[in-house]
Amino acid sequence: MAAAQTLPAPLLIDVSRLIWRWWSGRLPTGIDRVCLAYVAHFGVRADAVIQWKGRRIVLAPADARALLALLLEGGPRFRRHLVALLGRALPRALGVRPRRGALYLNIGHTGLNDPTLGAWVARHGLRAVYLVHDLIPIDTPEFCRPGEAEKHVDRMTNALRSAAGIIGNSHATLAGLRAFAARHHLPVPPMVAAWLAGDTLPAFVPPPPAARPYFVSVGTIEGRKNHILLLRLWKRLAERMGTAAPQLLLVGQRGWEADHALAMLDRCAALEGAVIELGRCGDAELAQRLAGARALLMPSFAEGFGMPVIEALQLGTPVIATDLPVFREIAGAIPTYLPAFDGIGWERAVLDFCGDSPERARQMAAMQGYRAPDWPGHFAVVEPWLAGL
Repeated sequence: MAAAQTLPAPLLIDVSRLIWRWWSGRLPTGIDRVCLAYVAHFGVRADAVIQWKGRRIVLAPADARALLALLLEGGPRFRRHLVALLGRALPRALGVRPRRGALYLNIGHTGLNDPTLGAWVARHGLRAVYLVHDLIPIDTPEFCRPGEAEKHVDRMTNALRSAAGIIGNSHATLAGLRAFAARHHLPVPPMVAAWLAGDTLPAFVPPPPAARPYFVSVGTIEGRKNHILLLRLWKRLAERMGTAAPQLLLVGQRGWEADHALAMLDRCAALEGAVIELGRCGDAELAQRLAGARALLMPSFAEGFGMPVIEALQLGTPVIATDLPVFREIAGAIPTYLPAFDGIGWERAVLDFCGDSPERARQMAAMQGYRAPDWPGHFAVVEPWLAGL
């Protein structure tokens, strides 16, 4: 790749988030997958940085290569291999200092609320580049854990003050960041928007046999995803239609600020058999479920990007979504857009999409020319921009 040859060395990539995510044994989130894509792309040219209790450790090159390979491999033996690797690598890292002028890539918001990160960047003369995924805790704090809004203000403030450049996952995210900078009288470094890519789902998978139509919602069960609208809708359908009601598949782990939704899932008898919760779902099964669905449902109040929308359109599955700027940016006019609070409108759309309605047919036709963003396209934007910083 010509762009890769123009990217100046040296290069540092922060892998702290991936280490603790893999150590915890949790399934990777969307941000984790972006971090992995950067490790896969830049790993052979990068040294690894680990943040730990306010300190930054730069591994020796050979140890960095071994760690990056281990992070890409993951697997059930990750903990044992990591302990052995760091046991060898950390003593050797004591004498390693980052080279002045190096590009430092922080892709997962890791440590951005810690002011010592910016001080470390300045002390070593690094050019810090951060990938900003969203401003959700700032814009919609009611859907986040207590204290998260204040932390995110610190993250964005420190990022703007210390960055040589910022990558946004969308123009919508960067517009929000510029507005934040203006409100707080903060500097605006060079910025570039580069869309993210979803996982490479199987190109064609036969959908599973289904006794009745079903819809899919993909994402962590948390307040801002607005699962409660769907669960109330399905409660009405189940009570009115019985076993003739369509099914709802919820693909995603349980999260936070969603007590009412979780209570309905656990204790609402009317939803039994009508709503199916899939906490763990591999790529092949997700592709199969999406391919057979009447539509993907995304009633979110806020999104940083919306990867499930892209994955559904890749598979030729219609999308019914909240009318958010980022969805308009990445999917154009293909989805059917509705307000997040319009329960009656969502019910009408669901019933409409159970059959071959004109609106569903419109989406099926509009998807024929759809081309999903991919990682080569992302890095084709990012690498020349990095080289020009």
